[in-house]
Amino acid sequence: MPLIVVTTSPRVAPGLLSHQAWQALRSGPVLTGSAAHPQLPYLAEAGIDVEVVEPDPAALAGRAVTETVVWLASDDEAFMRAVGHAAVALAEPPLIEVVPGSYDLPGARVLDLVGVMERLRTECPWDRKQTHETLAPYLLEEAYEVLETIEEADYQALREELGDLLLQVVFHARVAEDFDMDDVAAGIVDKLVRRHPHVFGSVSVENADEVNANWEAIKAAERASKGRESALDGVPMGQAALSLAAQLVRRAERAGAPEALAAGVGQGVARELFDLVRRAAEGGLDAEAELRAAARAYRDRVRAWEAGQGPEHTRDQR
Repeated sequence: MPLIVVTTSPRVAPGLLSHQAWQALRSGPVLTGSAAHPQLPYLAEAGIDVEVVEPDPAALAGRAVTETVVWLASDDEAFMRAVGHAAVALAEPPLIEVVPGSYDLPGARVLDLVGVMERLRTECPWDRKQTHETLAPYLLEEAYEVLETIEEADYQALREELGDLLLQVVFHARVAEDFDMDDVAAGIVDKLVRRHPHVFGSVSVENADEVNANWEAIKAAERASKGRESALDGVPMGQAALSLAAQLVRRAERAGAPEALAAGVGQGVARELFDLVRRAAEGGLDAEAELRAAARAYRDRVRAWEAGQGPEHTRDQR
């Protein structure tokens, strides 16, 4: 006779079980070791009696020798291993069959993180008092730590650092009053679907360059719909000066801005930065501030250039 073990996921709403699980649950007496198992009310509603017993590996294995027994498992991996050992020790060991009643889909463990964050925000004094402003330095720090693991090709460490970075996203979403993690996820899902019409729509592309061109065209249309007239709108000016300069130049080049506007930034940014650092060492200049000022000046030149191009430029910018 078999011992049928029905497993379920705590990340799937109780009562949502596979057809095979419902069949198994009706094939013999159903036992469980937890009186608080979340499936119990739903099984009772379906007319399935479940007996709550003291978990006894030897007794469970022995009973399955003479009759079909269904075990409604919870988080009891160690117990099930013990049942397996007990069954092997019997003269006529029963067949043990595992039937997944529900199982995790990819990304399901993110729900655990959301749940943990909810509890921390409620019960931990430190987590409870945090704001977007107090958390901001940690977000930047974790992003740099992710970058370091990539630069060092330490992909085992990357897994952990990505988790720390994800925590910051979930934390900010929990702190927010006007949205939550579902809203954050929905926003990026909608954006990805919208910007990949070759995957989720009927657009055809030949290569990655065409994908990028479509992405930039869609992004430009999104900026226009939000009232953003400049190709540089949305560039975070608070980022490190070197990355700021690089992002401004990249955006401006896509918009067709003349190279002459990039005096002090762009292709000459490495030389400019080197000169600034050298002068800082010699004369006390703030290299970061100097490069940031050059980047801001470049932004102003690009915007002035855009203003002189007329409405046609805004329509054509990519």
